[in-house]
Amino acid sequence: MPLFPGLAGAGGRFPGRNGGAAELPRSNFSPSGVQLSQNSANPPSRIVIASRESRLAMWQAEHIQSRLQALYPRAEVVILGMTTRGDQILDRPLSTIGGKGLFIKELEVAMAEGAADLAVHSLKDVPMDMPEGFSLAAISARENPRDAFVSSKYASLDELPEGAVVGTSSLRRQAILGAKYPHLQIQSLRGNLDTRMRKLDEGQYDAIILAAAGLIRLGMKDRIRAVLTPEQSLPAPGQGALGIEVRADRADVLDWVAPLHDAPTAHCVRAERAFSRALGGSCQVPLGGYAILTDQGQLWLRGFVASPDGRSMVADDIRGNPAEDEILGQTLAERLRAAGADAILAGLNSAA
Repeated sequence: MPLFPGLAGAGGRFPGRNGGAAELPRSNFSPSGVQLSQNSANPPSRIVIASRESRLAMWQAEHIQSRLQALYPRAEVVILGMTTRGDQILDRPLSTIGGKGLFIKELEVAMAEGAADLAVHSLKDVPMDMPEGFSLAAISARENPRDAFVSSKYASLDELPEGAVVGTSSLRRQAILGAKYPHLQIQSLRGNLDTRMRKLDEGQYDAIILAAAGLIRLGMKDRIRAVLTPEQSLPAPGQGALGIEVRADRADVLDWVAPLHDAPTAHCVRAERAFSRALGGSCQVPLGGYAILTDQGQLWLRGFVASPDGRSMVADDIRGNPAEDEILGQTLAERLRAAGADAILAGLNSAA
């Protein structure tokens, strides 16, 4: 049985390299509303990309590096690898140490000081409110946005026996697992992707839940035992998409990265992030938000908010014009609040 049976409906595909949604007209505005010119009158001679140094983060930076190099073959495009505080603190759940902003602060300092022109992020790790002076300038085409079940012993979540240990770093996944599989032991799983896989292989966990996109990007698709449907595990806002962050006053960099902006993916991610933002979405809130463009040309957004143990959960969905992406996200959040999400959020705040 799907965890979100009320959200099942007409099909559609997520935009990006694995999706088949029709291309929407490309906007000349960045995701933050900053106008972008379509042709750079001053092509760059050098571009510096700030990135975390994990293997997945470097893959993402190198992917954007190659795309920029193709756009500007005369430019030198280099990567500035950095270690963030989020990479250093691995003994506590992310929700208890300051949230996702710990993964990007050092990169923003490099941009503020002029050491880097832009930073590449996994969008699910980017806080819903951008810091003052920075802009989410482009969102690239999405990889598979779903969650993946990974195990050396079992083929699916349904096969896990009583007391099996499942590792996850996400309160969202913890709530979903608690709601449907209360017989499992859910334990925190921190570290980069390679570290998490090593912990699984060492037998510390019977299974782990990860974003499918990271495994695919690092050539580990064969480790995925099952890709969870949105009905089983609704993805996090922005999951599978890359975001390019720049200083808001760098009109030149905004112009350089404009060709990397994928409008269909951006519509979906804008709706997801607006939904999350309206509910105070952060690492401390078990929340899922996932949008696709349907074959009928509508944006279909599904969302939920839950208590960490999954015992309380409110879910709903909404469809509408992709051009009204953020309005759809805000409207869905209002529906959830009216249906009981406020009580769940109040409980989270009182427990903090």
